[in-house]
Amino acid sequence: PAPFFAAKAMQAAGLLLAWALLHPAGSQQCHPASPAGVLRFTDTHAEIRVPALHRVPSSLDPLYKLVRRCLDLIQQNPLPTELLRAALNDPGSVRTSQVVQYELGYVVCAVVALLFTVAMPVAGMCFCYCRSRRRCGGRLRAHRRSLGCRRHCLLACLSLTSFIILISVTCALVSSQRVKGQMEPGLGAVPTTLRTLRQHINNVPQGVQMVVDQFEVPRQQIISDLGGLSRSVGVSIHTQLKAMTYAALADLQDRAGDLQTSLHHLQIVERTALALASAQAELEPALRERRRRVVELLDDPRCTSCASVLGRAQSLELGADYSKVPSVEKVLKALSGLPRSDFAEMIRQGNGTFNSIPELAVERMAQVIQDLRGEMAQVSEKVQSIADSFPLPDYTRPVSEALEKAEGRSQPYLREVHRFEQYRWIAGMVLCSIILLILACNAVGMALGAYGLSKREDPSDYECRGEAGAKFLLVGVGLAFLFSWLLILLVFATFLVGGNIQTLVCRNWVNQEIYKFIDTPGNLPPSMNLSHQLNLRRDSNLTAAYRECKNGAGLWEVLQLDRSYDLDEHLKTPKYTAGFQKRLGEFSARLGDVRLLRGEGRRDLETFARSGVDEVDYERYQQEMKIPVVQTSLPGLARNLEGLQKMQRNSTVAGRLAAEARALWQLQNSTVQSQEALVARLGESVQFLSRLAPHLQERVRTTLATTASVEARLPAQAQQILRQELGCFTRRELRYFTQYLSWVGQTLREDVASCQPLATALDNGRVILCDRIADPWNAFWFSLGSCTFFLIPSIIFAVRLTKHFRPIRNRLISTGSEETCPFHIPRVTALKL
Repeated sequence: PAPFFAAKAMQAAGLLLAWALLHPAGSQQCHPASPAGVLRFTDTHAEIRVPALHRVPSSLDPLYKLVRRCLDLIQQNPLPTELLRAALNDPGSVRTSQVVQYELGYVVCAVVALLFTVAMPVAGMCFCYCRSRRRCGGRLRAHRRSLGCRRHCLLACLSLTSFIILISVTCALVSSQRVKGQMEPGLGAVPTTLRTLRQHINNVPQGVQMVVDQFEVPRQQIISDLGGLSRSVGVSIHTQLKAMTYAALADLQDRAGDLQTSLHHLQIVERTALALASAQAELEPALRERRRRVVELLDDPRCTSCASVLGRAQSLELGADYSKVPSVEKVLKALSGLPRSDFAEMIRQGNGTFNSIPELAVERMAQVIQDLRGEMAQVSEKVQSIADSFPLPDYTRPVSEALEKAEGRSQPYLREVHRFEQYRWIAGMVLCSIILLILACNAVGMALGAYGLSKREDPSDYECRGEAGAKFLLVGVGLAFLFSWLLILLVFATFLVGGNIQTLVCRNWVNQEIYKFIDTPGNLPPSMNLSHQLNLRRDSNLTAAYRECKNGAGLWEVLQLDRSYDLDEHLKTPKYTAGFQKRLGEFSARLGDVRLLRGEGRRDLETFARSGVDEVDYERYQQEMKIPVVQTSLPGLARNLEGLQKMQRNSTVAGRLAAEARALWQLQNSTVQSQEALVARLGESVQFLSRLAPHLQERVRTTLATTASVEARLPAQAQQILRQELGCFTRRELRYFTQYLSWVGQTLREDVASCQPLATALDNGRVILCDRIADPWNAFWFSLGSCTFFLIPSIIFAVRLTKHFRPIRNRLISTGSEETCPFHIPRVTALKL
């Protein structure tokens, strides 16, 4: 069993070695990038964000839509480009007829407001005159059956009118409060936004520097990777070459074992053959003497039934003749002194040298690692040049100055707007309070009047509560006449401002007609040329710039930076990695110099192969060993003699048979049995040598060739793996550079040097002016105007209803037909005139 398992182990080692030689190291691909290879950069740039504002849904949205539709009907003209061009470039050339033609709808509304302003005070004075003549708001002269229906109709109409006025004044109050609530933060947002934009422009260089400082992230990662590069390379070389190396060492160890074992078995064969030959020489006389004595005894006539054993006794002689087997002395002489080298120590040293490759790689690569760290410091200086050469001040200074100028000029106007808004709010609150007072007079008058009517038994009777109700209605009528012209003036003033803001600014802002007007050459004077002040490209305009900024374009795309500063050229990876790649590409080190078999060991194996072990005739040994030491089995013959002894009548013959049997047993135990043990030992050695001999030459040649091949291939393949590992490392580190430079480009374009805050500021301005101020402003004058115009039917209904709350002058029943009441008996009544 032991030789069988040794053969299997040799076969497995040979297969492993063949696989290692057929699959050369260095063919493995780089490991795919792990999630840890993705860099994470901190968003620490100096970009100042402008929060985007949006229209907030409101319960007054239906009212806002109604007001906008009314304004669209009032002002149906498009943006007056010719009029605006003349007003901006040559204000003196603007003709009044042009303004009137454009503002025709507002002119008509102004005429209506003027008529209302004149008519209401005149009507109020006429009403006062009539009251002094006891005409308007007096008493009914006659009582008719239809008076109750008319009274209820007037009450319903006045109540409905008052309810409409109440809803309108409520909307006016809510809208006025929203205007006040949005005006102050809206006005404050103008300088704040301009200041934020200016800070954004001014802080772009700081943002660029912060982006450049983020190079510390890939630099630290690369420095960390450099710290483990040398050991990683050594471990990779050791891992990829250990199969081939260990297989060669195992094969060499097997050949060394074959040498030691073969020498041992050859010595056994030599000694055993000599011992057997010597023993047979000593055994032969003893066998002849025993054969003579046994044959003589068996031929004795007194020996009963001895003839049957006589034949076996006569063949009692030596069997195998070991003096004729081939001698292995010549082979042993050739192997004399072997092994001269210590194969175990040789293999241990080769194994140790190979296993020390990782430490050797660390030692050999120490200098290049130090040089690469120094190279990273130079790369940091090159990256810093991005911030140093970024030409922002010359391009952002005009924009910053324009924003600063706009911020300074806007302050007086904003203060004036805030002051007039205070006046508007106070006037609106006072007039809304007066309207509420009028409604209160109407409500109290109708309540007292109706209560008085219910308590009065005769229509001609005087009732104080009904009279008080009539007086409250007349007070409300007087307040309406007295303040209606102020209401219409406030309505028209706010209407003229809010309507023009909506139709001239907001409507054209939404459809971007304002941008088109600004973009048209000649519309703006040179002092207001925004394209020049903002340093836009010649082939660009404000509309295109607004769209580009809204889509996240960079400042150099809008401010012509891309023509004077090629950012992509400054962010090319080879510009920063050339030295890094060159140092890694030029590095070389011999890491695979491993001596597996020294000269003495090689000569020992060559001597072993030439020693003639394979030339010995082991078949002759095996043939001799098949022959027994003695032809006749001594134990068998001894048992036969013992059997004959029992059959004898002659005690002398029986004694002699017993003595011969004992002599045979003694010869078997003392001599033959020991020779048989030597034959068995000789058989084991011969069997091993006969199995090894046919393949000895081939195995030794293969081992020597494989060892030489592995020793020659190790340095080349180690160098190949070194180049592969350095190539993988270079590509991995270049990915860090690429990630950083890509992030720099994206950040500079979209965040740090983005002009999206400018577009957001414009959108916020439209939301504040149009959605948050103009809409409630227009809802205010629309609601207040509704209150003002509904005061007219309120006055009419209140004056007509006043008569029904007072006593009737003549209590005459008239049905409109003489036939229905043929008899009419007048009754004297005391009427109060």
